[in-house]
Amino acid sequence: MDWLERAARLKQWTRGGVRAPHKPLLLLYALGRYQRDAEGELRYSAVEGELQRLLDEYGPPHRTTPAYPFHHLVSDGVWEVRSDRGPGSPGTGLRDLRESGATGRLAPDLRDALRREPELLPRMARSLLDLHFPPSCHGELCEVVGLDLDPVEYVALSPAQRQRDRRMRDLVLAAYAYRCAFCGYDGRLDTVPVGLEAAHVRWWALDGPDEVENGLCLCSLHHKLFDKGVLGLDDDLRVLVSQRFAGRGAAARDQVEALAGRPVLGPVPGALPVAAEYRAWHAVQVFRGAARATAPA
Repeated sequence: MDWLERAARLKQWTRGGVRAPHKPLLLLYALGRYQRDAEGELRYSAVEGELQRLLDEYGPPHRTTPAYPFHHLVSDGVWEVRSDRGPGSPGTGLRDLRESGATGRLAPDLRDALRREPELLPRMARSLLDLHFPPSCHGELCEVVGLDLDPVEYVALSPAQRQRDRRMRDLVLAAYAYRCAFCGYDGRLDTVPVGLEAAHVRWWALDGPDEVENGLCLCSLHHKLFDKGVLGLDDDLRVLVSQRFAGRGAAARDQVEALAGRPVLGPVPGALPVAAEYRAWHAVQVFRGAARATAPA
């Protein structure tokens, strides 16, 4: 049984690029717990709060519940659920999951494979991260779910899966004259740009192409905030700042809140700006809540 293939093909509700990372998040969480306690079980009532926080931070912008993946991940063959009533999940009802003592864990065959093949766990985790989340979130997501992955561990995609275009970064940085499209940062170490990254507007993991019109040159801070939904773009390619963002110091005010309404810097003449379809995807699937008013001049 190819566990990497099974993890890569988790059945998810999908339509028109809608994000539904519920199952991948639960599986990453379960792999992290397995790494710390291979014999442990996850009682729904005990882990519900942590799973809800995962969904709130890394799931879709709208509110959702961890009951869905806890019950439905069983159908993918990587997860099992038992309750006080016996084998099987009591359903997706919150009350049923809590009161029945529903407990989940990785499927027995998968646990056996993980014991036989120590390299399988990091390979599964890397695959899930690559397929469902932007690279800017991988490190912190591993920390949140308790996954300890060697930085050099990586799973190569199969020939049937998409391959990244290595030219994307160079093309996007050049299109924006090697400066952050939001704040104008243009730092270099000698002659090499430093702290600048090519951000996908529609995530590569969600079928976003490696094209300049799906990219922005952003500094590391604003790339992370863009991928987390703090920052976005409006129809006129001006910066949006979520009303849900809060910061008490001058740095948060100057580096984030002051961006509201600011026009994107670039691209250079002849380069394609962000396409409307990708901006619209980000606005619906990533940006969090309503945008705050334009910052005063």
